[in-house]
Amino acid sequence: MSIDIDQVTHTFIAESRELLEQMESALLAVARDGLDAVNAIFRAAHTIKGSAGMFGFDPVVEFTHVAESVLDKVRDGTVPLGDELVALLLACRDHIGALVDAVENGTLAANAALTDAGAPLVAALQGYLGDAPAPASASAAGTPDAGAAGHWHISLRFGPDVLRNGMDPLSFIRYLGQLGTVTGVATSADDLPAADEFDPESCYLGFEIGFAGNADKATIDSVFDFVREDCAIRILPPENRIAEYIAWLDEVPAQRERLGQMLVRCGSITAHELEQALAAQAANAAPGQPIGAILVSQGAVRAPVVEAALAKQRQAPEARPQQESRSVRVDADKLDRLINLVGELIIAGAGANVIARRTQIPELLECTSTLSSLVEEVRDNALQLRMVKIGATFNRFQRVVHDVARELGKDIRLDVSGEDAELDKTVVEKIGDPLTHLVRNAMDHGIEPADVRAARGKPSQGTVALNAYHDSGSIVIEVTDDGGGLKRERILAKAVERGLVEPGRLLTDKEIFNLIFEPGFSTAEQVTNLSGRGVGMDVVKRNIVALRGSVDVASTEGVGTTVTVRLPLTLAIINGFQVGVGKSVFVIPMEMVEECIEFHDQPGCDWVDLRGQPLPFVRLRERFGVAGAPARRKSIVVVRYGGRKAGLVVDSLLGEFQTVIKPLGKVFAGARFLSGSSILGNGDVALILDMAALLAGVETESQAAAA
Repeated sequence: MSIDIDQVTHTFIAESRELLEQMESALLAVARDGLDAVNAIFRAAHTIKGSAGMFGFDPVVEFTHVAESVLDKVRDGTVPLGDELVALLLACRDHIGALVDAVENGTLAANAALTDAGAPLVAALQGYLGDAPAPASASAAGTPDAGAAGHWHISLRFGPDVLRNGMDPLSFIRYLGQLGTVTGVATSADDLPAADEFDPESCYLGFEIGFAGNADKATIDSVFDFVREDCAIRILPPENRIAEYIAWLDEVPAQRERLGQMLVRCGSITAHELEQALAAQAANAAPGQPIGAILVSQGAVRAPVVEAALAKQRQAPEARPQQESRSVRVDADKLDRLINLVGELIIAGAGANVIARRTQIPELLECTSTLSSLVEEVRDNALQLRMVKIGATFNRFQRVVHDVARELGKDIRLDVSGEDAELDKTVVEKIGDPLTHLVRNAMDHGIEPADVRAARGKPSQGTVALNAYHDSGSIVIEVTDDGGGLKRERILAKAVERGLVEPGRLLTDKEIFNLIFEPGFSTAEQVTNLSGRGVGMDVVKRNIVALRGSVDVASTEGVGTTVTVRLPLTLAIINGFQVGVGKSVFVIPMEMVEECIEFHDQPGCDWVDLRGQPLPFVRLRERFGVAGAPARRKSIVVVRYGGRKAGLVVDSLLGEFQTVIKPLGKVFAGARFLSGSSILGNGDVALILDMAALLAGVETESQAAAA
């Protein structure tokens, strides 16, 4: 089987980025998790260094080794992990990320800018080491005592195509040297052909390797992961390891599990060796040969270890069925194409329904009805594939809060809740930047300095909280701080000064607070590196509105501020309620529709009595300037959005339909009260209503009329 070196490098890049995320999370949690976090940090750095060494990415190996050496001193307690070292290691994590990016871009070699960027970090790390660390090829935990660790014997035979597949056999032996000490290498040339049959692109060599180290068998075996299809490996442990395996089997509680699984758990065989033995057992002409005997015959494990495992197995209680974890990683572009195809399928199905209703053929009506149900089920399952938990996005803000708090000289912590709330991955990707600005703004403008907080009777540590929950077919994200709150009078005065509000006009608190989203609006007394220039909050609102969402602010001076962002769960396909006004069709998201009632027009009145409660409404015909005479009998669709309830006056109710959301063209980019369009089964276009803008307009008009 050939190996695509580009694909393998892509795997290295993807896994390195996952490890860097784990490293960052562990660094930020080190105060809480202690040694467990330190070990997680060390493992992440060590794995990245080892993988980079296999591919010859020397700049990654050299830099990561210095950081790993410091982490090793932290693990043995000789270097304390304080705030300064955490900040330094976070900067190192960022630099390793830059090196991985350079690998992806093909610019790692001779990159002077990266070398210069890493030099001050290396110097700072050397300050914790006291002297130069051991060369990167040495064991991270120091050179082990060969007598104490025992000698492993590794028999390695490379296949003839290993060179053609872009692999350097010696690189794996060099990487092995990072786990311990290679005490000897004997080259086997038994497969070397005669000179006239020799192919210079083929590999004919094998190696017998002596290795001393404290690594376990699975770790040693993992060295050869990227070349496994092109080589045969046998790893024989030292005698003291065999005793360790037997002792482990004796000490652990008896559990009813398969022999192979027991041997993998105690470390005497690897998962790969078990797979090979099971394959041999399945292919055996004489079925029923014990797996233990096969493993012994293959040289994967010594017979005493198998006997100890069998003895332990006989002591175990009855077996319980084990749950198998099954998952597959799918490229996001493939999911996007699937969603687009499902959208086209919905439109085609709607067209078939129109034809079926027009012809009134019973068999065709039944078929299209069944088809619609299946398409709806396919739609729901396809959309579910793109739903991701928002927790991963929230957790990234731990780093933002840590860095910004240090820059501001404030003690601030981040509280996160609602991490399990799910929404479309496209929404998650696009909401990151607006949320980052809101969090940074809350820390800079919201949280007061420690002395001010103490004078107000608040704890010295400020809190920024992120919370998410589902509501009426939307996801609501709240960014809350317990700072000084917005200064109502200062905002109003600034708005009057800039001509945004007429002097003497009465505004509600909500209207005043929402002025902070006006372009260029700022009440900051001084400009900082983070904010105060009046650039950003208007961009936040613009980006959220572009996602068919809304943003509101609630604040109490001296207590704190909450910014509420409301977004649709998906940007692709929704259940929509279609209404008609004249010949035009409009779509309302079904989750917002509460009920429909008959409308009795009363001239000069912009509200109706809904079971004793006033309900403001808006006439869609007037709002969109639809020509023609209104229908004699009209209806009101009662909708709710973000705690606000209002009515939409329409000519006809067309019912619930699956709605594929299509973006409006550039010509209509500035159109108010619309968030997109959809294609109907007959080929006509329906307009999807922007409920946030519509209901905000209804609320404003009602307040103006009341005043």
